[in-house]
Amino acid sequence: LEKMTDLVAVWEVALSDGVHKIEFEHGTTSGKRVVYVDGKEEIRREWMFKLVGKETFTVGATKTKAAINIDAVSGFAYEYTLEINGKSLKKYMENRLKTTNTWILNLDGTDYRIVLEKDTMDVWCNGEKMETAGEFVEDGTETHFTVADHSCCIKAVSSGKRKEGIIHTLIVNNREIPEAVE
Repeated sequence: LEKMTDLVAVWEVALSDGVHKIEFEHGTTSGKRVVYVDGKEEIRREWMFKLVGKETFTVGATKTKAAINIDAVSGFAYEYTLEINGKSLKKYMENRLKTTNTWILNLDGTDYRIVLEKDTMDVWCNGEKMETAGEFVEDGTETHFTVADHSCCIKAVSSGKRKEGIIHTLIVNNREIPEAVE
């Protein structure tokens, strides 16, 4: 593996199927552009006469749309910005905080990252979409699934406040798991 000498930007992006590392090489003399997602080369362009522009690609099992914008700042200085689903990384992550819940827990010595997509009620665990069973209960809903022979349940109950909306709680082995902040 050749040394990444033209590495100009690295981003970490938390998606439902995991946290992905995006690396970008930009050779400002050759115009070379290389995009790596989780260490795997996604795009390679050798001789680009135009040093500014955009590279688009997808990330993760969900094939999330991503783009790196290359803009000239001054002289031979460049600025690199990452967009996810057409939004700046910052905006995307702010929106994601509203649309997902994430929990990190350790079961039998193994770390698990569980993500609930609130709009679809899909549950992801370490990159795999889980088989779930939903049921209505007296105070809301419960979404049941299994992780490593442990029964898990995400309870959804109304906060009683319109601004807060629904509160989602992960319960594993009758124990409430605190939500993670990514």
